[in-house]
Amino acid sequence: MQMIFTSHGYDGVSDAQVYDEEIELALLADEYGFGSLWPVEHHFYDYSFCPDNTQMLSYLAARTERIDLATGAVILPWNEPLRVAEKISMLDHLSGGRVRFGVGRGLSRREYSHFRGIEMDEARERFDEASLMIADALETGFIEGDGPYYPQPRTEIRPRPTKSFKGRTYAIAGSRDSVAACARLGAHLVMFAENHWEKRLDHIEGWRHQHRELHGTEPPAPMTSDFTFCHPDADHAREMAERHMSIYLMSILEHYELFSDHFAEINGYRGYAKQAAFLEKIGVDGYIKGFLAANAWGTPDQLIETFQKRRDAIGEFELATCFRYGGMPFDEAKASMQLFASEVLPELQSW
Repeated sequence: MQMIFTSHGYDGVSDAQVYDEEIELALLADEYGFGSLWPVEHHFYDYSFCPDNTQMLSYLAARTERIDLATGAVILPWNEPLRVAEKISMLDHLSGGRVRFGVGRGLSRREYSHFRGIEMDEARERFDEASLMIADALETGFIEGDGPYYPQPRTEIRPRPTKSFKGRTYAIAGSRDSVAACARLGAHLVMFAENHWEKRLDHIEGWRHQHRELHGTEPPAPMTSDFTFCHPDADHAREMAERHMSIYLMSILEHYELFSDHFAEINGYRGYAKQAAFLEKIGVDGYIKGFLAANAWGTPDQLIETFQKRRDAIGEFELATCFRYGGMPFDEAKASMQLFASEVLPELQSW
């Protein structure tokens, strides 16, 4: 389950209430048998605010019993590699080895503008350098680097990692460069449900091919990230999904400035300029239509059918769902999650 900590679309909600609701759903996820929790890292804006997901997961490690605890994701250009390696190793100790380590490089110019000395056009190089340093540190117990951004003398990580992170590392990859970086890490590919999955297969197959070439092994299952609504009445499910996913989608367009041409001027993000041009062509209505088609909502049977079609299209996959978003009333989000857990989750886990 994703935890996105958003107040966009909610009237009169305090930051404290946002956190209370997200934590309540997280504790229910542990009780209901979900496999992992994925709090994001975002800063400053009502789009999403969880400035340190390792701190959040340390709290959840003490409040939960069995569920895995995953960073969804640590945005590496905003964090010192040495500190990331220390925090992840310590979190793994505190949680009894329940950590999954997800990484990303960040897409929001608005967020980057507040980090002094970290330019967005350095993000690609910073991510590539930091990710390999941290991955090596979590395997060997020592971190070192001679790159231009993070020169690091050989330093021991304490508490030392005791369990390999191979198979427990994930990377968000929305561009071809990020796909290549994910393959170099040997990480699970993480993709958000933004468009028809048949159209994403080329992206996924490119990652699979690069993983095989680099590591000589079959790649792990990719993970797809959905915004979900589950209800016994199909018409109500459609109404709620269309309303609240549209509100959330508008927050995405605002936060990432997706209709702007600024990506064309930023090194490492020029692929997103093509996406911006495509969005300009199809318009907001076309983007909402594609988003609704890619995400999973409906009755339990409709959800299972949706996931089966995705499985047929892209093969085996892991799934991260999000139930609280876009001004969704909390009682509706909670009921949606409960129905999903009782009638959809067992079927998915049987796969």
